Amino acid sequence: MEAQVTDARPRDRAATRQRLLEAARMLFGEYGYEQVTVRMIASAADANIALVGRYFGSKSGLFGEVLAGEPTVRAVVEGDRAGLPRRLAEYAAGRMSHDPETPILRSLERSAGDPEIQALVRERLHTAVLEPIAALLGGPDAHTRARMATAVFLGIGSVRRLIGPETPSPADVDRLTAVFELCLGLETRP
Repeated sequence: MEAQVTDARPRDRAATRQRLLEAARMLFGEYGYEQVTVRMIASAADANIALVGRYFGSKSGLFGEVLAGEPTVRAVVEGDRAGLPRRLAEYAAGRMSHDPETPILRSLERSAGDPEIQALVRERLHTAVLEPIAALLGGPDAHTRARMATAVFLGIGSVRRLIGPETPSPADVDRLTAVFELCLGLETRP
């Protein structure tokens, strides 16, 4: 009997999982969460559709894994407490003039209201934004102050989407710094 020669790829769980993540990142970034199907992801990754469920549990689980790999505001938060309002103002000013830095974060802006991923979005907001800011602030109302500051920079993103991008002036950054100082309870101006 002759041995059959196949072009089948050897099984490699880690490589398949990574291909699924990369395909999902690309598709979610291009089409948004709602428009992407598990079948599309599996096809783009050249993987069996059942592997999405096996490795990630569901489409929303896969989205959560993709989201976990995205940049956060941690770099903005790192540093001294007194400089936080200015760092947040500069970050927010950047959001006034351009979309988020990655396709997934742009997709998240469009898809955040989807009931399938609302819990993931809420958790991501807590772990990637609110908790790091609150930890730096400290004090009994740190979470509330962090929430106020977060509302400001998320609101700036909403305004940019509705009205369009606008290049902020240095005076805009100064005004935003003052707003963040008030939100964070770190007023340093007379």
